[in-house]
Amino acid sequence: MQALEGLEPRPSRQRLWDRHASPISILLLGGLLLAAGLGLTGGQPSPPIMADFGDARLVMKTPTTIRNGEFFETDLTLTAEAPMADAVIAITPALWQDMTVNTMIPAPAEENFSDGLFHFSYGPLAAGESLRVKIDGQINPPLFAGTKGEIAIFDGSRRIGAMPLRIKVLP
Repeated sequence: MQALEGLEPRPSRQRLWDRHASPISILLLGGLLLAAGLGLTGGQPSPPIMADFGDARLVMKTPTTIRNGEFFETDLTLTAEAPMADAVIAITPALWQDMTVNTMIPAPAEENFSDGLFHFSYGPLAAGESLRVKIDGQINPPLFAGTKGEIAIFDGSRRIGAMPLRIKVLP
């Protein structure tokens, strides 16, 4: 190979990474994939959470880590251990702040807001009978970092118990 006037040929020494991706980008991508695989970015199956209040038992399945803008499902199963004259599921407004609730199946017989809670009345439940409620919703863009509140169970106006819930919202 001839050198042009004033220019000398470059040494033909090649480094290991000259023709490959940088190890930094591979490590960064691998770290992101590992975090997603471990469930740190949301989207993992939600384990059921149970609370036994004596007169009633509540089992809830809902995402506790979710990404902003995503749709989600919440399944609530209320089982009466003693007869209930009026099974009521009550939710704190803070829990649904900046969320859109699209559907609630079955629809409650009566809805109201009192004592700082949304109350959804489903009528009587016999001992051993269960009520399953499915709530579909979406995280609205203004919700950042997360939300917390509680889901309470009432027999009419008598409070049986409450389950705290915290939902972490990722960007």
